[in-house]
Amino acid sequence: MFALDSRLQQDCLLVGDFPLCRLLLMNDSNYPWFILVPRREEVSELFQLDADDQRRLWQETTLLAEILKDTFAADKMNVATLGNVVGQLHMHVIVRRRDDVAWPAPVWGRHPAQPYAGQKVGQIIDKLRLVLTEDFQFAGEPA
Repeated sequence: MFALDSRLQQDCLLVGDFPLCRLLLMNDSNYPWFILVPRREEVSELFQLDADDQRRLWQETTLLAEILKDTFAADKMNVATLGNVVGQLHMHVIVRRRDDVAWPAPVWGRHPAQPYAGQKVGQIIDKLRLVLTEDFQFAGEPA
């Protein structure tokens, strides 16, 4: 049975689910920073997914990156899977802008996370509702 790593639960907000991956929003308002987690048990590496899941992960990642680039006016998209701290396989999809606090350096360890305040998360979800229209189920909505 799939269970989300406790560190991801602690650091992220649930957005919803693609057919394969759970979509999370990192609770750091410095960047629109999203994380895709394949809903598979005990998978820490890409090669541990079967070929169909590998293709699906890449499809969901590229779709999300393209949507985020347009929706959040990215100058560059950062897409990576590291897993040095969180062993569960997860893909970071981060909107980067030339005016963000870490540009042009990587986001990891540069600046303390700034949790979202007020209605900001709702505004992000509202933006995503306009563009994530196929094969996506927002959290809290009936299937």
